[in-house]
Amino acid sequence: MKHMLRALLVAALLLPVGLAGAQEEPVTIEFWHTYNEVSPEHEMLIETLIPMFEEMHPNIKVVSVPFPYGEFRQALLTALAGGEGPELARLDIIWSPEFAELGVLATLDEVMPDFEALADAVFPGPLSTNFYDGHYYGLPLDTNTRVWMWGATVYEEVGLEAPPETIDEVAAQCEAVKALGEEFYVFGDDNTTGWNLLPWIWTFGGDITDPDITMASGYLNSAQSVAALEFLAEMVQSGCFSPAMIGTASDPSAGYFTDQIASILNGPWMYPIAEAQYPDFEIQTTLMPAGEGGSISVVGGENIVMFSTTPYPEEAMEFLRFTQSDEYQLKMSETGQLTVLPRLLETEYYQTHPYYGIFLQQLETARARTPHPKWTQMEEVLTDAGQLILRGEMAAQEALDIAAEEIDALLAE
Repeated sequence: MKHMLRALLVAALLLPVGLAGAQEEPVTIEFWHTYNEVSPEHEMLIETLIPMFEEMHPNIKVVSVPFPYGEFRQALLTALAGGEGPELARLDIIWSPEFAELGVLATLDEVMPDFEALADAVFPGPLSTNFYDGHYYGLPLDTNTRVWMWGATVYEEVGLEAPPETIDEVAAQCEAVKALGEEFYVFGDDNTTGWNLLPWIWTFGGDITDPDITMASGYLNSAQSVAALEFLAEMVQSGCFSPAMIGTASDPSAGYFTDQIASILNGPWMYPIAEAQYPDFEIQTTLMPAGEGGSISVVGGENIVMFSTTPYPEEAMEFLRFTQSDEYQLKMSETGQLTVLPRLLETEYYQTHPYYGIFLQQLETARARTPHPKWTQMEEVLTDAGQLILRGEMAAQEALDIAAEEIDALLAE
């Protein structure tokens, strides 16, 4: 069925090419995404970039449709199941294999004559997250990673001279920070998803699956992965880490900006937030503290994809091409979105940028979440196991043994 849908899509996309030039009324295409409506990214998109594109293409109108991240995947699945949905979407890189497997995405390497040139222009790592079953189903839109952010005010107040370089130093700094009071923490994060746990698991030397993504047993429940979760559980239960990781405290980012949490793991978008909401706060950064596995953070980012349901593939591809332009990428870089175009790293903007350097350095060792259509279900298993462990409701070895068996079953389907 999937291959039949692909064949029908290719045939359908070939038909409108000669008709695009004859379009009298502007064609309206929808771009669905998860840019927060009050974020600098969304403001840049609707106030600068879409108007720029529409001026260049007066026959195409682009409608921006924002969704909360937690609701977006299901909203897309529901719309597509009903034969509806947008022309284009900004997908989290972890969702691309899942939507490709469903057969709802256009195979860009088949329908875009200039796909190879566009693909050659981007970083190979982010590009690889668009590859599934022999084809490319999208192009990278932005990339990022998380680095260790620390607060100079807290460190100075408690007499700490520098941020931790190792996992052992993270634990050693707890006593000094806790001297400020019970509501002060050496570190804070907000969940136990892959985005939150994987930097710790990898840094401890653990993993989720084998390299071929065929089994989790022996990897997710390895001694290294277990040690990572035991460490996090000890830190949370002792009060060293904010209980926001188990949902019993407020946003750790706010705690960081108000000098209640000494350090967080976060991305470049924090700088525009600080400038807008905490103008007197100066973010300090370093690499993820190292463990047995090194200093490993998680690769984030989004891909832009085109859906096979669109009646306007040519117009949709024009906007997709625009997102790969220097103009689009540089403007989004101003809002905290790292570019996917390596050629832009040689521009004056990146050469003189005040904070992107640490993220580019961390990206040298950062890793992507498991690129598999079942990742969403796998992450649910990991998240639930993390909650049980950090809440002290189940031992790490036992919880990860069960989680590994559940992921093995998902991979075997």
